[in-house]
Amino acid sequence: MAETEVSKKRKRPIVRLAVLLLSHSVLVSVICCTAGVFGLLLLPVLAKNTYISENALMPGSASSMLSNQEVSEANKLIKELNNLHSNPLGATTESHGIIAKYMSNLGAQVNNHKFHPQLNQFHPLHFFSGPDSGVMQENSTRSLYGINTVGIIRAPRGDGKEAIVLVTPYNAVKGGVREALSLAIAYSVFSLLTRVTWLAKDIIWLVADSQYGEYAPVAAWLRDYHTPAFSNLDSLNTETCHVGNNNFESKISYGIRRSGTMAAALVLGVAYRNENEDTLGIYAEASNGQMPNLDLINIVHYLAVHRQGLPVKVEQFHWLLNSKWVKSLGEVFESLGKMVKTLNPDWKLGISAADYVEGAATLASSLYHQALGVPTGPHGAFRDYQVDAITLEFSLRISFDRLDRRNDFLLHGGRLIEGVIRSVNNLLEKFHQSFFLFLLTSPSKFVSVGVYMIAFALLVAPLPVVAASLYAKTLDLNPTSEKDNSATSNELGSVLQSWKWLNSVKTVFVVHFWGAIVSLLPYFISQIPDSDPTTNFSVWILLSILSLEILRWILVSPSSHIYGLPQGEWAILKSATISSFFIGLGLMSVINFATAEIGALLMVPMALMAHPLKLDVRSQSLRSILRMICNLVLGVISFPPATFFVFKGVIEGFSGIKAGDFWNWVESLWAWNSATYLYIDLSCIQR
Repeated sequence: MAETEVSKKRKRPIVRLAVLLLSHSVLVSVICCTAGVFGLLLLPVLAKNTYISENALMPGSASSMLSNQEVSEANKLIKELNNLHSNPLGATTESHGIIAKYMSNLGAQVNNHKFHPQLNQFHPLHFFSGPDSGVMQENSTRSLYGINTVGIIRAPRGDGKEAIVLVTPYNAVKGGVREALSLAIAYSVFSLLTRVTWLAKDIIWLVADSQYGEYAPVAAWLRDYHTPAFSNLDSLNTETCHVGNNNFESKISYGIRRSGTMAAALVLGVAYRNENEDTLGIYAEASNGQMPNLDLINIVHYLAVHRQGLPVKVEQFHWLLNSKWVKSLGEVFESLGKMVKTLNPDWKLGISAADYVEGAATLASSLYHQALGVPTGPHGAFRDYQVDAITLEFSLRISFDRLDRRNDFLLHGGRLIEGVIRSVNNLLEKFHQSFFLFLLTSPSKFVSVGVYMIAFALLVAPLPVVAASLYAKTLDLNPTSEKDNSATSNELGSVLQSWKWLNSVKTVFVVHFWGAIVSLLPYFISQIPDSDPTTNFSVWILLSILSLEILRWILVSPSSHIYGLPQGEWAILKSATISSFFIGLGLMSVINFATAEIGALLMVPMALMAHPLKLDVRSQSLRSILRMICNLVLGVISFPPATFFVFKGVIEGFSGIKAGDFWNWVESLWAWNSATYLYIDLSCIQR
């Protein structure tokens, strides 16, 4: 009988595990946070070589068909555009006509797309509303417009339901050799594709008028392509494209010509850089951390390196390449890799210190640009419509005064684009086999979401444990003790604790409501005429403080001020705050995983260490003083303006930093509807 009673009182294993975690919440927090930071530092070591998941792509399986004939035709286009820009008068309108004429001569269907520039400005009702949330400029500037020239090749083996898009930004006002070269590469490929018989997807060549920026014309064309607007914007005066040939003008459509669903898009660009060799840069980040399918990057890398001999580069934080502490970490991981290899040669965790530094610089750049939420090129407009797209930038070490050097460049660049189009043409469905969530450590190595999410999970794991532990302590329910209280006292205590919890939740809600007000203030501040960024930033701070005091006076009673709370009620308030913070991180991980990762790294230690400074000052113990110092340091580091200025100073130097720089940065975030903008407000109010 006694054994039966003991077995009934014995708790379930999961309950005992929960009691154990709550009893040692501090130790659990230290272990998880340390493991999470270590996991982030270990990511360059865990990176895997890229591989092509979709067998149907078959990059490089066919010989290139692009020849010197297409290159010579492209040189004629370059020469005619250069001659046109030698006489700036009328170059803007005539250049569009020349490009349209060359497209039409190849047998392509040509149309001109007229668009008005749109303002990417913050509006509370348009935030996260979609890709077409731009704001039309005032009536006084409606006379400003751009003209995109679009050519479409109908696939001989297709049914018009799929298309591949080539984009070449071109500024008809300024012009230049770089933009003419990108046009020449696209034209040589376009010329070839009009004659091939294997084409199963339509080819759309978009010459984007970049006089108002490279992103705006692409976004405007995509918006009208997918959601046609029946207005006077679809009509275009034929005089804007007059080239003196009535037969040619009759072949041009002045509305929107459409093909099928876009399978992929390539944005081409050319840049001069002070490098030892020609290179190819790949830009893949779109809005709010969206990435194209990894297979698209893989086929470009494979064809560039193994077929055309072009080294491929992705963005890096160059200041990390010379960082001593990163080199020291690389040496430590190199030594650990050698040690592990002696234990088991099959464990491939070894990495050289130089490779670790390169991988860390690339990984940090990839994580930052995804977390920033701002597209790194015009390809970002395609991801808003779930089209896989990247920007390819050919970086040249010398100019092209010599014709043979230019021909060699056009031949290799054109064959690369031809190979990519041929691989995408082989697909019977959209990209889906490879990863959409990944971080690059080099053009040929990546870290998948299944690996880097472990570090995030370890960082946020202490939050629910600490929140539950604090609440349990306020109930005077020590998980390790066994106390028997009467039913009446238990019921009364639970009612009182429920009211305390609701009061803490109300305080947290008020603070979050204040955060929503702070996030909307820039919309009204930006309406102030002739105000500089420093003034706007100062007004933002003053209005934020004023709104907080007003809300505290209206909604929060003076007796509930956090500095006047007893220790138990302060613990309940901290528990409610940590719970809301955990929910916010979880939601942000769905919107932008990279933002949640960086936010967890900066703010989880601060949230766990948070404690009223007045209570620590009154205590005057060594532990309280150390905790107060840690809270001040973590609070400054996790405060967005401080983090921004430190980061900017490390990269560009502290001499040129201005207070208005933070306003300009935040303004770019809300202009692009970046989720990081809302996250900055969340991190401010959590402090």
